Amino acid sequence: MATAAEISEYDTEELERQLSDTRRELFNLRFQLATGQLDNFSRINQARKDVARMMTELRIREIAEAEGMAMDELPAHQAAARRRNQDQKLGRDTTTASQRRAAAKADEDAAHDHGDHGPHGAVDEDELAEEVADDDGMILPAADAADAAEGTDDAEETS
Repeated sequence: MATAAEISEYDTEELERQLSDTRRELFNLRFQLATGQLDNFSRINQARKDVARMMTELRIREIAEAEGMAMDELPAHQAAARRRNQDQKLGRDTTTASQRRAAAKADEDAAHDHGDHGPHGAVDEDELAEEVADDDGMILPAADAADAAEGTDDAEETS
């Protein structure tokens, strides 16, 4: 499945060839659906959306050509694709701030999953207080853990 930015990077001849191939694939998918041979039903929607993206891109180019628009006046996704190509050629970091935050959170979660609790291996007391095992060995949220702890004290007093 091609993104709009990837499609905008194709030249017009390549785009028309891709459109023809995708339409042919869509026809074959519909034929497989009719004969009961289709395994991946979501591929039909993907192909339809790819065709729509390609047709939209061709229409944008047609309008731009008719209006005599310059390259810097093209829609934002095309300008972004061209900037990304330039950044890659120059070796610039092209990650966004949200991508960097997500990567940092994933690293933090991975460190937490592997038992790495900070620089000195200390265990966070708040983290331990949030999880308490009940009688069956299941982890309970902090609010349920307090109720379970009170319930066990009552059971011990009656025994």
